[in-house]
Amino acid sequence: MKVILQQEVKKLGKKGDILEVSEGYGRNYLLPQKLAIEATAANVNAISQQKAAEAHKQQRANDEAHVLASQLAKVAVKIAVKTGEGGKVFGSVTAKDISEALEKQYGIEIDKRKIELKDAIKSVGSYPVVIRIHPEITTKIEVQVAGN
Repeated sequence: MKVILQQEVKKLGKKGDILEVSEGYGRNYLLPQKLAIEATAANVNAISQQKAAEAHKQQRANDEAHVLASQLAKVAVKIAVKTGEGGKVFGSVTAKDISEALEKQYGIEIDKRKIELKDAIKSVGSYPVVIRIHPEITTKIEVQVAGN
């Protein structure tokens, strides 16, 4: 019996896979549990259209990420902080501070969880910061910390 998996089934396959399974396994387990549907011509066609739409959506998201990465590569964010003796910052500059500064200065919204700081920024200066825009796409921006 041919079935199309509706979700991932351990040791069998992933969502959207078209598999040949035994008649009993398909009729008594996969179909009643809504883990799979029968692989009729209409169902196979619908699944292939869904996969094509998903691939198109992924490609568009990837293209948008490349455009955003090229825009961010030219950006230098300036953050003013209170400082003490020797240029030491009270507290530290966090990913949240950088995200807010990007939004305020350039109108670019970046989630603070996508900003990767290797070490906390605790002194005045210029620092390169990595931003993960998409799972495979990263870019670096310059963060300039100035004291008042």
